[in-house]
Amino acid sequence: MKFTMQRSALALALLGASAGAIKVDFTSDDSIKAGASTIAYGLVKYYNGNETGQVPGTLPQPYYWWETGAVFTTLIDYWAQTGDNTYNALTSQGLLFQVGQGNDFLPANETLSEANDDQGVWALAALAAAENGLAGSQPSWQELAKNVFNEFVARWDPKCGGGLRWQIAAVNAGYNYKNSAANGVFFDLAARLFQQTNNNTYSQWATKVFEWEQKAGLISDSYQVFDGVMVESCSKVDKMQTSMSTALFLDGSAVMYNATSSSDWKTRVDGLVKDVQATFVKDGVLYESACEGEALCTVDQQSFKSFLIRSLKATTQQAPYTAATIQPLLQSTAQAAAHSCSGSVDKKEFAGQPGTACGFSWVGNAAFDGKAGVGEQMNALSALTALLSKAPRSQIFPSNSSNSTSSAGPTQPSKTSGSGTPSVSPKSPGNKVAANLLTALAVFGGVAYGLC
Repeated sequence: MKFTMQRSALALALLGASAGAIKVDFTSDDSIKAGASTIAYGLVKYYNGNETGQVPGTLPQPYYWWETGAVFTTLIDYWAQTGDNTYNALTSQGLLFQVGQGNDFLPANETLSEANDDQGVWALAALAAAENGLAGSQPSWQELAKNVFNEFVARWDPKCGGGLRWQIAAVNAGYNYKNSAANGVFFDLAARLFQQTNNNTYSQWATKVFEWEQKAGLISDSYQVFDGVMVESCSKVDKMQTSMSTALFLDGSAVMYNATSSSDWKTRVDGLVKDVQATFVKDGVLYESACEGEALCTVDQQSFKSFLIRSLKATTQQAPYTAATIQPLLQSTAQAAAHSCSGSVDKKEFAGQPGTACGFSWVGNAAFDGKAGVGEQMNALSALTALLSKAPRSQIFPSNSSNSTSSAGPTQPSKTSGSGTPSVSPKSPGNKVAANLLTALAVFGGVAYGLC
């Protein structure tokens, strides 16, 4: 009996040693990577698409299809920042399963309900795969993104002077709404394809989308990015602001500045960064201003900060002069995010390492706020990896490369080269996937530390 009690006490001690809040030494890249690995493990435990009988590229309820694309972008960024390719196989598998018959991220199981912003999130995931050299796609990741771009061009709508509608299908509620999320993914897609290919048609479309947003009143003179307009009343702007929409326009603007050195794009970058500080920062950390204060954020909105963090990190690389302003914010946000990863919840809500569920709100350096989920894990993972050094995005594919435009037709970009040359150097392809797509997830050890 005494021996049994001692053994039980030892087991409890070992459990306590392996569980608990994530603690990170932010002066050590290795410590940041260790913390990120635990958060990534907790994130992927929400995903079962790589399991027998499940559908690759989908998350269980209550998460919508678009958010799996966002998860894959986050995991690609995690791999690129840390060198840990544990999740590359399931990422490739999920992305490729959802490309659809037209190689355009319009899979049969989502086509009827899919919106332009949904499709665009997946296209941006494919671009992230291209930019970081993720193996496994035929046609190429870039080709998949180009196909989506071509479809966006074809859907450009004359109501309200241009822009993409929120919904693709006319029968869906929201077809009469033009939102910044849909036009933001189009803009970011065009900007990054321009940087990759030096094809001026992409640059022209990036400029066209941004200027339409301004003319429609969706980007204000002070670079606030508003939600959208109804096509029946184009002058009535819904002035809700979300960090995701702002992130998309900041990311693309920084890319365009890097690719062109244009003073116009610098002005836009500066204005958007200033608005981030004014709208999405509270107590020195990132904050979802539209809903966080009242604890009314939807499941979708709970993942938006991940987009903004990655955008801010990319901006410091595409426009290095912004680092002095942005880096302290990323640092304080990462510290607060790590502090929030101390939650203990039911395994049905969080199956990661006990005591390491990440919370949503980071204001006041708060501990775990009781909210656990995919968005919360994505946000925290992006926050930590944003502090690691990664080569900036670059022109991987020259305009005369075999990875050129995907199909002929009226929406096909021309072969004309752009006038601007990216100022960053081409980056290496990165680590290749060596694991089979059915490789089981490795469990990390203990560490120190529908869109609206």
